[in-house]
Amino acid sequence: MRRSLLALTAAILLIVARVPLHADLLVYGLFGDYVDALRAQAGIPGLTATIVGADDIIWEHPVGLQNIERNVVARADTPYQVDGLTQVFMTTVVLACVENGSVTLDDPLSKFNPGNPDAGATIRQILTHTSGPAGNLVFAYRPDRFNSLVDVISVCTNGSFRATLAAGLNRVAMFDSVPGLDAVGLIPPADGISNQTIERYASALQRLATPYAVDAQKRATLSQYKTTTLTGGSGLITTARDYAKFDLALRTPPYLLRPETLAAAWRPPVGAGGLLLPHGMGWFVQLYNGVPVIWQFGVSDNASSSLVVTVPSRQLTLILMANSDGLVKSLPLAAGDVTVSPFAKVFLGTFVG
Repeated sequence: MRRSLLALTAAILLIVARVPLHADLLVYGLFGDYVDALRAQAGIPGLTATIVGADDIIWEHPVGLQNIERNVVARADTPYQVDGLTQVFMTTVVLACVENGSVTLDDPLSKFNPGNPDAGATIRQILTHTSGPAGNLVFAYRPDRFNSLVDVISVCTNGSFRATLAAGLNRVAMFDSVPGLDAVGLIPPADGISNQTIERYASALQRLATPYAVDAQKRATLSQYKTTTLTGGSGLITTARDYAKFDLALRTPPYLLRPETLAAAWRPPVGAGGLLLPHGMGWFVQLYNGVPVIWQFGVSDNASSSLVVTVPSRQLTLILMANSDGLVKSLPLAAGDVTVSPFAKVFLGTFVG
């Protein structure tokens, strides 16, 4: 299937190259057609694609079914479990703690939990998925290490990390987002979450995209989400529209983080021999035709997948959320090259050149 996806992507890019970039409506229409074709090739039941511009959403394209059995179509506000994208929210909370002086990036995790198996690592190393001494850092993508940041956030905020994340979601009006499938089981005011908020979570979960396993013949079978609670690196449920609000809050005033903090997060660490490593603090960082690209992905086997690609110099962010693992499955994204994704490659080829 991957070979056919690559062939389709190559054909798409040849067509896009002939389209005048000033013809915005045509470009977005063509891009939507390519997203449809790639979705069909990957056998994804339901997909929501969104592009965020300088100050608002500029394109939305839900396609397919969020629930096959009930014939419910995917929508722009369909909630999905976004798995590894949870990391960028955790990163934002931790970096806010750094900004207010509660912690430093070079604090060891032993300061917050001496029994942590990663106790010798620093906050910076967890955020960048690195280990080893400065000047000889080694990269290994392990979202589970983000669970160690739960203790950091609890010390910084003097409260639970779920309540802190929930407050952050409210701050940017992400009202269709839920901090974990089990959030509706909390008894208010557990974790500082009100009864009204719990009711809102329940409403969002009623619209949650149904997860599917898809076989080699593209047959979808009802599945289930593996992650049932919020962890440091997974479990968040959100919509493309809500994520767009978060993206804009990072990039526009009054800013969730200071611009210099975000710039530092989007800077790759240096490994042995001056080699630039692929993951900044919370996000992957790479160049595409000399243009910086910031991105992150999420995946749960036979259930869900997501991909977010930001091009700061173009003030564009692509958000993709799906109810199968088809956006990510079999792709070596963890190695740090987003262009192995046909969806990302077509986006970058269309809007970056």
